[in-house]
Amino acid sequence: MRAASLGLALGLGWGLALPASGALAQGAVKQSFDDWQLRCETPAGAKAEQCALVQYVAAEDRPNLSLVVIVLKTADNRGTLLRVVAPLGVLLPSGLGLKVDQAEIGRTSFVRCLSTGCVAEVVMDDKLITQLKTGQQATFIVFQTPEEGVGIPLSLKGFKEGFDSLK
Repeated sequence: MRAASLGLALGLGWGLALPASGALAQGAVKQSFDDWQLRCETPAGAKAEQCALVQYVAAEDRPNLSLVVIVLKTADNRGTLLRVVAPLGVLLPSGLGLKVDQAEIGRTSFVRCLSTGCVAEVVMDDKLITQLKTGQQATFIVFQTPEEGVGIPLSLKGFKEGFDSLK
């Protein structure tokens, strides 16, 4: 996976809030696509509504280890970002790994940490988009120690329809 430039990452309006119950992407749920939600908001100063495809997941054996997975168009509408917010305390140098079904996709770096968690993001290429649209399950791998990667499964049910609805 290729890391997006930090400038592009900071230029997008999707914020995050972390209530006591877990990470939550802001914006109203406009539509659900099986395991994915289309959430939309109009950022301050923006003329148009911005939407993102969102799913919240937690490790089955560690409910306190959760991710927010967000897919959204870039501000110029020419590309698509995959943004993952992991909880504070993940090992940053190890980055975030991704597998789709049994195919190893790669690893990317975390670009910054906020009070709500640490953010990793990539500009999605056509190959990754196709893998996610046709796959059954993605697995994100985060590290709490250098030796211990924890796989967090993510359902891809509804991803294709949700992705195709993004504007």
